[in-house]
Amino acid sequence: MRPTLTLGLLNFDPSPSLASLDRWIEGATSAEAAGIDRLVVVDHVVMGNQLDAYDGGTFPTGPDGSWVEPLTLLGVIAGVTKSIRLSTGILIAGLRPAVLLAKTAATLDVASNGRLDLGVGVGWQKEEYEAEGLDFAKRGQILDDTLGACEVLWRDSPATYASPTISFGPTWCHPTPIQVGGIPFWIAGRISSKTVARMVRFGSGWIPWGDYQRDVAKGIDLLKGPFEEAGRDLADFGIRGNLVLRFDDKNRLDLNATFEPVGALLEAGVNDFGIVGKIPEDSAEREHVLREVVAGFDVLTGRPPH
Repeated sequence: MRPTLTLGLLNFDPSPSLASLDRWIEGATSAEAAGIDRLVVVDHVVMGNQLDAYDGGTFPTGPDGSWVEPLTLLGVIAGVTKSIRLSTGILIAGLRPAVLLAKTAATLDVASNGRLDLGVGVGWQKEEYEAEGLDFAKRGQILDDTLGACEVLWRDSPATYASPTISFGPTWCHPTPIQVGGIPFWIAGRISSKTVARMVRFGSGWIPWGDYQRDVAKGIDLLKGPFEEAGRDLADFGIRGNLVLRFDDKNRLDLNATFEPVGALLEAGVNDFGIVGKIPEDSAEREHVLREVVAGFDVLTGRPPH
């Protein structure tokens, strides 16, 4: 797979109210202008009082923070961009009724001319599932059934589906996605038997979590056997690693330090690099830094220049 660069748009805010979506729209258009391949937004539907179940570091907001609904935001961004891929990372897909998610995602894929990826996972917050009357203990099954239902709805007309948590049919759900085979699913999580089975069955890519973010090569080694047994080529599977921006003591981007781990990650099998680190808030400075990263990455990986 052609190596790609992914940038997260932080579609949340510690404030409980938002004046507009302008900063995210500007961030998306400047990322596209700089040559970034993919934008990623995250997801929380509601928040409970208890945030200590989060194991990804310090949670970025309080329970009253604003979390902009990701598919809605991507719909807005689709209207002001032309080429950059639009993605979630992650969407807690099981919190959406499967038929509604299938319709929403397919519509967004059509509106963006086939630019949507869905990074999906089970989430970590019990209160979100309880608020929707869902059993948190069954979140893995709910996710698998949701993905399976979406695939059928995008493929078959009429569609019929039966699973432990979702059943319907015969049912029509149009429009269907522009992308041949449906919208790609990137599966998030740690390596476990259930997550690997989900990747093999549904996945076009893997978004590592926890220790595997820091040692993605270890996770790739654990995927090789299951993918080979399933007759799937891991070389055609997206795997995200981190590209940490490094700056010198004068706050200038240090490309040598930034790209130092890239060779080993490529050799291990990483083919998508999520940009992390302190990105300038000023729009012109941010775009300048991103252009430097893209240009350096093109040279390093032998990609045609943007």
